[in-house]
Amino acid sequence: MCEKHHKKIYTSDQDLQQEEKKLSRRKFLTKTSLGLGAMALGSLMGAEKLFAGERTNTNPLGLPHFMPKAKRVVYLFQSGGPSQFETFDYKPKLTNMFGQELPASVRGQQRLTGMSAQQSSFPIAPSKYSFDQYGESRAWVSELMPHTAEVVDDLCFIKSMYTEQINHDPAITFLQTGHQLPGRPSIGSWMSYGLGSDNKNLPSFIVLVSKNAGGQPLYSRLWGNGFLPTEHQGVQFRSGKDPVLFLNNPDNYHGHDRQEMLKYLKELNEMQYTTYGDPEITARISQYEMAFRMQTSVPEVTDMSDEPDYIFDMYGEDSRDPGTYAANCLMARRLLEKDVKFVQLYHRGWDQHVGLPWGIKNQCKNTDQATAALIKDLKQRGLLEDTLVIWGGEFGRTAYSQGQLTTKNYGRDHHPRCFTMWMAGAGVKSGFTFGETDDFSYNIVKDPVHVHDFHATLMHLTGIDHERLTYKHQGRRFRLTDVHGHVVKDILA
Repeated sequence: MCEKHHKKIYTSDQDLQQEEKKLSRRKFLTKTSLGLGAMALGSLMGAEKLFAGERTNTNPLGLPHFMPKAKRVVYLFQSGGPSQFETFDYKPKLTNMFGQELPASVRGQQRLTGMSAQQSSFPIAPSKYSFDQYGESRAWVSELMPHTAEVVDDLCFIKSMYTEQINHDPAITFLQTGHQLPGRPSIGSWMSYGLGSDNKNLPSFIVLVSKNAGGQPLYSRLWGNGFLPTEHQGVQFRSGKDPVLFLNNPDNYHGHDRQEMLKYLKELNEMQYTTYGDPEITARISQYEMAFRMQTSVPEVTDMSDEPDYIFDMYGEDSRDPGTYAANCLMARRLLEKDVKFVQLYHRGWDQHVGLPWGIKNQCKNTDQATAALIKDLKQRGLLEDTLVIWGGEFGRTAYSQGQLTTKNYGRDHHPRCFTMWMAGAGVKSGFTFGETDDFSYNIVKDPVHVHDFHATLMHLTGIDHERLTYKHQGRRFRLTDVHGHVVKDILA
């Protein structure tokens, strides 16, 4: 048995040569063209960038197209659609309109969700929370976000965001991938594909999801690679014993021969690549090697015992509890320090159709301090100047109450026509507000920004021309912004 086994390994190369002789003319030409293409690409990029080595290049496709403002991005995604009325879009006119019907001229013929389309009336629900102006920029911020109010002079508010998607899953999918249907690459995957990695020991795209947040479900396809090579998918870091699933060695296995195993596995995969020319084979080699390096790098970056008490105090009490939003914000800073290219945080629970006053109060309490702390922390370390921070959800909320309206309780339905996001850091104006909505925050009256425009601007800040970063799939070239999108130049510093 042992001799036969060794003989099979010894003759494996001969077996592959025999297989090559059986290739048809069409397969031969396909294989040869792939080989010649790979050689040509290798001469342009350098062999170490084509094959799975240390893959530390920052521009595998000749990118960035121009000098980037942002070397790294952290996206604080607030899933569920935060209400702009209780956060940043102050509408004092509504204060004296409690319970009045939203004018038909304002609502127009806009699409409504199935949850409020059957309502016979649309009573206006003013926010019960007060607003004030802060900083030199005099930006309006709700009393629910006192910590964010401290950093408004570092923020660039966009109050005129809009989308066509009116329900959660298509709206989130659209914001994360540029298309409402599943299957497209996520923003982080496009960044990884276009810009590569500056740290050979950690993935270029890492995802953190708040634990026990409730709300709408989130699916891993939101940080998936779609049709891009699998090495560009987001890697989720979890709280608990195993931050990355299946990364640690099995019980009772110490891994002394793991590097040797990977060496032989790489040789076998390279033989397969030589024969079939499937680029996914090189992606798989890269993933195996990255996993091996991550066995050392992940425990190091996720061990926050070296953080001083004043840092935990800055982020809030929850930051000592792994997996919370506050702990994930602190973890994001640690990953950005390690030059991870794109860090995505997901926090659920902003979908308040009923009980909004107390629901959004709790959401702000859970997120406000840590969000502001991340801005302060990056700034004090000199990282904010070349790091782009993004905060926002998939759409806004309606001015009218969904269901019963009382002085103490109300809810708001989805509203894709206008909502607020903010950006901070590399390349964007600080202490700046862009866009304007009407007195009911129901329609945009100045400087609309579509989701495709947001994507185009984000890519521009990282040195990418959104019209030039494409990937050919099923006979056509795809890009994050599809055939749309314009860079919002007025917010650029």
